[in-house]
Amino acid sequence: MFPAQFDYQRAHSIDEALSALASHGGDARVLAGGQSLIPAMRFRLARPAVLVDINPIDELAFLRESNGFLCVGACTRDYAIEVSPLIASRYPMIADTSVLVADPVVRQTGTVVGSLCHNDPAGDWPTTSLAARAQLVLRSKSGERTVSIDDFLVDSYTTAVKDGEMVTEVRFPTPDDRTRGSFYKMERKVGDFATASAAVRITLGADGKITGAGVAIGALGPKALRVGDAEKLLVGAKPSVDLIASAAREAEKTADPGADNRGSVTYKKAMAGVLVARALRTTFERLGVKGLA
Repeated sequence: MFPAQFDYQRAHSIDEALSALASHGGDARVLAGGQSLIPAMRFRLARPAVLVDINPIDELAFLRESNGFLCVGACTRDYAIEVSPLIASRYPMIADTSVLVADPVVRQTGTVVGSLCHNDPAGDWPTTSLAARAQLVLRSKSGERTVSIDDFLVDSYTTAVKDGEMVTEVRFPTPDDRTRGSFYKMERKVGDFATASAAVRITLGADGKITGAGVAIGALGPKALRVGDAEKLLVGAKPSVDLIASAAREAEKTADPGADNRGSVTYKKAMAGVLVARALRTTFERLGVKGLA
């Protein structure tokens, strides 16, 4: 199929992009990687009247640490994250995610910010961003605001972006030496959407107790879901086989999937527990905790 008719505007600066968005309001969509938007337009699931192409804006293609955050620009490709020595050495959960996004061809063009703005319930980056407690920076002609990932992900394919706004970057808190994470994904074949996914981020105190926890699951509800009850269980406890099992059960309770050709509701809920358990074991191993396999 072919997209419905639309106008195309190529922005060469952030101000130019914001002016175009202000002029067209809800009729405009931002184009960066286009790996989700263009297929949706082809099937007429998305019918923007105007596409604002931000690819020429070099200042949005950044990957850097600043003020306690890893800052990822709206035009930074998944591939740049996948091959980054900084990501490989300091951000294991993000590194895990980057190599599992779709396939190498998609990763050459797709962007983290684009995935978050598309907010597909089976997307990888929303799950990881929830576990990491990421923040998004949104700009418009009237100013800038920062939104937590929990508030940003509103519902299936729906975010907190308002008419005239664009997301310029996503910020992931920089982990200290006692913080690690991991991401797991189940898919039918390489490049497919997730059947289920899970991301975990843990901070371990000097006394061996967990002082911070982020647990999220994807493809198991109308959007990526925070497993808040698992986080509460984890904080203040010491890593153990029983603790992992308890957190996994909370993930199963939180999961709210629908049945489809990827599996039944019962199967998917079980996979939520399996993947959270795997992510916890890997994260604890990365923190130096032994004997939990």
